[in-house]
Amino acid sequence: MSRTLNVVRMQLVNRQTFIWIPLIILGGAFLVTLLIWAMLPPGATKYSGGSQGPLWYFVAVGVMAFAYTFPFSQAMSVTRREYFLGTLLTAALTSGILAAIFVVGGLIELATDGWGINGLFFYLPWVWDQGAAVAGLSYFVLAMLLFILGMWCAILYKRFGTVVLVTLLVGIGVLLVGAMWLVGRLDAWGAVGEWIGVNGVLGITLCGVGVAAVLTVISYLTLRRTTP
Repeated sequence: MSRTLNVVRMQLVNRQTFIWIPLIILGGAFLVTLLIWAMLPPGATKYSGGSQGPLWYFVAVGVMAFAYTFPFSQAMSVTRREYFLGTLLTAALTSGILAAIFVVGGLIELATDGWGINGLFFYLPWVWDQGAAVAGLSYFVLAMLLFILGMWCAILYKRFGTVVLVTLLVGIGVLLVGAMWLVGRLDAWGAVGEWIGVNGVLGITLCGVGVAAVLTVISYLTLRRTTP
């Protein structure tokens, strides 16, 4: 466990990647959103998708976390298992920080009537329908899922090269489009919408946990034979 924690310390040497850039993206998006809201007529509720910025950045965090530190970790005789667990733990810590900021921001928006201008940046009603805890969990799981996806792409690139990585990503895209075509062909979009309505954001989040778990296992199996 101590060696795993050493990996966490190694990853956090570069706090810029894990902490400061996500916070700068979030703060910048929030500031720009406030300026835009200030130019709009008062009264109507104002929504913004700018809060998604730092979440999607976690794909890049996963790529950089692996690319910057994996060769160095192997030179320091850290096992792949220790490296993988330590990197995931670092991502969990930073994802938790981001999720906490989203929850606190949402609570402030509720208490201040949307920063006094009826604006909703952190508080998205459909995400918060099942409470602040579920909303925080959804943000945490999404950040972790995107991080693991980014790290897996970096591992694939290191192991197999660009052609295999791009081919696999295109194949996954084709499968997703094929799945949507099949749902439409079966006229099942109503059933999908009903399932989402019944299970809400918690059900979607738990599905995300399952996808993240599968992707984690695949990433680790790929990493086991990856050389620096």
